[in-house]
Amino acid sequence: MGKLSTHVLDIAQGKPGAGVKVALFSVGAEGKTLLKMDITNADGRCGAPLLEGDSMKVGQYELVFNAGDYFAAQGIELPAPRFIDLVTLAFGIAHAEQNYHVPLVVSPWSYSTYRGS
Repeated sequence: MGKLSTHVLDIAQGKPGAGVKVALFSVGAEGKTLLKMDITNADGRCGAPLLEGDSMKVGQYELVFNAGDYFAAQGIELPAPRFIDLVTLAFGIAHAEQNYHVPLVVSPWSYSTYRGS
């Protein structure tokens, strides 16, 4: 079986995004369901896969990162309201037997993602 993982890269400071709150939701016809919440470690990663084994299913998902709170805690001066605050990455898992790595590359002014393995 595959697994889902993530990490946060702070490109404003050139370091891992440690201490970022991350929420994982499944998204279906009935709405969103919170599956897991975690906080990134010193390496900017969650300590364990967000999904693995029987919990890894084909479907639509969202990862929500509390990037604004992270940058505020770093002492970075941010406008009010924040330009980047909650970053939501909506993605699909088409092959539950594969590994999906969905990282967030972020600054207070931009973000991007990609599918890793």
